[in-house]
Amino acid sequence: MISYKELGLVKTKEMFEKALKGKYAIPAYNFNNMEQMQAIIQACVETRSPVIMQVSKGARDYANINLLRNMARGAGEYARELGYDIPIVLHLDHGDSFETCKDCIDNGFSSVMIDGSHLPYEENVALTRKVVEYAHAHGVSVEGELGVLAGIEDEVSHEVSHYTKPEEVVDFVSRTGVDSLAISIGTSHGANKFKREDCTRDADGNLVPPPLRFDILEEIERQLPNFPIVLHGSSSVPQEYVEMIGRYGGKLKDSIGIPESQLRKAASSAVCKINIDSDGRLAMTGIIRKVLTENPGEFDPRKYLGPAREELKKMYMHKNKNVLGSAGHA
Repeated sequence: MISYKELGLVKTKEMFEKALKGKYAIPAYNFNNMEQMQAIIQACVETRSPVIMQVSKGARDYANINLLRNMARGAGEYARELGYDIPIVLHLDHGDSFETCKDCIDNGFSSVMIDGSHLPYEENVALTRKVVEYAHAHGVSVEGELGVLAGIEDEVSHEVSHYTKPEEVVDFVSRTGVDSLAISIGTSHGANKFKREDCTRDADGNLVPPPLRFDILEEIERQLPNFPIVLHGSSSVPQEYVEMIGRYGGKLKDSIGIPESQLRKAASSAVCKINIDSDGRLAMTGIIRKVLTENPGEFDPRKYLGPAREELKKMYMHKNKNVLGSAGHA
């Protein structure tokens, strides 16, 4: 067994306490490869932001847990080499079983999410409590979930969303002992979060999705004062990347995300962790398509992955500064 402390990582407790007091959210960026990890660390060092590096079950299967663990160790060393020792959490995103969570805890993850939201309530409580008991015995943080997000991202797929019921949150948290709670208030997984017919248009003709249910968030805050809340499925799906992908041969239908203004509002509440995955995928894909289209004879991966990494870094810096408010809080 390898402790996260051996890897130079931290858990979420102190991060979330500071975020709640400071009215900002910690960026939780998903990564699958070296270039994504480099962009995350570069952006967070330059903006002096704490960060949660997330690994989905799919990424874990794709990249190998031993490699990911050592990439996380390297991330801390890389940050120090760049000149600032930022706090880094290695987090399992959407763990689907006790066994998956246990394996991550045993391999140096400092935080895990157990997603029992698709189960009947009592089964969700029992599974989450089992993970919490094992994780806390090893000093690891646990995120649970109530409510279901629609959309598709890796193995997580639901056609219909179900808002979190505020009347359940106190019972769930007290019986499971989770350290943070992911809720459903209108975000969704993937780049295709909303259908066009569900949106309205602003004065400039841009599609505007239905607003987040801040009334539900406010009631959850009232029920669970000063408790860390998490938003999944919070990519904004920047249209510049959607258009870039389309310009260079791709096709993305109904690619509509969460307005950054709503995420900024959420980040000033009890929401102290905001998950962003699809935006990174879009930025990388757009730049790679552009480079290969403009340079069809190129076959050196560094020549298209390098520019993609730079674009990711630029996007993450923007998120930290202007959306999540985490810049300067490392």
